[in-house]
Amino acid sequence: MAKSTIIINKLDNVAVALRDLKKGEVHEGVTLSEDITKGHKFALRDIKKGEEVIKYGSSIAYATADIPAGCHVHTHNVHTNLSENLEYTYNKVECPVKKVTPRKVKVYERENGDVGIRNELWIIPTVGCVNGQAKLIADTFKEKYGTGGFDGIFVFTHPYGCSQLGDDHERTKLILQKMVRHPNAGGVLVIGLGCENNQMGPFKEGLGPVDENRVKFLICQDETDEIEAGVKLVKQIADVIKNDKRVEKDMSCLKVGLKCGGSDGLSGITANPLVGLFSDYIVACGGTTVLTEVPEMFGAEQKLMNRAKDEATFEKVVKLINDFKDYFRRNGQVVYENPSPGNKAGGITTLEDKSLGCTQKSGSSAVQDVVFDDGYVTAKGLNLLNGPGNDMVAVTNLGAAGCHLVLFTTGRGTPFGGFVPTLKIATNNELAAKKSNWIDFNAGAVLDTDFDTQLEKLIDLVVDIVDGKPTKNELNNTRELAIFKTGVTL
Repeated sequence: MAKSTIIINKLDNVAVALRDLKKGEVHEGVTLSEDITKGHKFALRDIKKGEEVIKYGSSIAYATADIPAGCHVHTHNVHTNLSENLEYTYNKVECPVKKVTPRKVKVYERENGDVGIRNELWIIPTVGCVNGQAKLIADTFKEKYGTGGFDGIFVFTHPYGCSQLGDDHERTKLILQKMVRHPNAGGVLVIGLGCENNQMGPFKEGLGPVDENRVKFLICQDETDEIEAGVKLVKQIADVIKNDKRVEKDMSCLKVGLKCGGSDGLSGITANPLVGLFSDYIVACGGTTVLTEVPEMFGAEQKLMNRAKDEATFEKVVKLINDFKDYFRRNGQVVYENPSPGNKAGGITTLEDKSLGCTQKSGSSAVQDVVFDDGYVTAKGLNLLNGPGNDMVAVTNLGAAGCHLVLFTTGRGTPFGGFVPTLKIATNNELAAKKSNWIDFNAGAVLDTDFDTQLEKLIDLVVDIVDGKPTKNELNNTRELAIFKTGVTL
């Protein structure tokens, strides 16, 4: 018989419902005094007003009223402990790496030594004014020539590239430059208008040397017929990349992003811990994983800091956390403005509750490096990446930092995908069954089997996707680009 409840850590004073529970039922030795929805918490003993609520073995809140054993524990009777910047200390914990046998994958090897898991042709506008022209070029090319010999032609539109100042302008330019260099693209057409802030000259200068057979540039105002000119350039790129072939390497070549969105009360029990085991496996193979969503580290940051490989890396994690808290305050927002309504409906009560579940995706490996806005992931092993929790922005940041694909856990469901393959992992059986057109993998099955079984299945699926099997977001052509904006628009 499937379990009905779970106590995540022996120190916890709450348990989580794994199915809808009814008032009067007895679970974990207590009688429920009210109905408890799946994913939500109930008190294992009397919790006094002001006492800490413990989940994952850590405090997730304090009680704002007396909570008798068997009662629902949620936003109506607890409050976050989070506040301003904290003083952190480095209490290093050892993070042993297991010995594993890396699986083989088939990838595209690029001239600079990078590898890609797709051989796509991308059209990237420097400014939103030419989004329509970029789409017309792609559509006209496909009608005339098709996409035989490579993995498709895709346009990544956005509303930016003009009327932006300071950091926003630089960030837009940098994200697009990073996309041009991404190894999942066999070739790229960069298309501009001509009068935008994001001028092609400085853009190319910041981009640096490129293979001119694979990367072409078009300024629409310079052409009598920009569609005809664009199709001609795309044809030149396509004729080169259609000759690319996959080669066999082991999984140490992979960079995998870790992300969650639309979390629920099972996220930190099923999908996120499973992804954490996968992260540990990739790290043990000699590969790279990347955790982002800095605001969803608040409340769990000390645990991540203690896993820093050395003092210098610890200081980078402190800067990552405090800089993002400063960003909140500059905009007049409290640092704990989270979880979302959907998170709360799914059983997540406070930001600490969300963060302690969210960071499970990082597994138990040591933090090797912290990557800020202008950087790339270069260190093997687990990395932390600057950026918000917003799904589209975070996945864009992960791709721009060099990730080949993203593992995206969800308890509520989303069809979203980024400009790199975005593999959706459901936290529960119901979501996986209901939205099979969105979901690639059901981590809810760990409650019916075990983590080891599901980890092997997840590794198998990732190998298949790296080798060319499309994710659901690729099948649905939900490929989005979102660039973080913090400043003034003219």
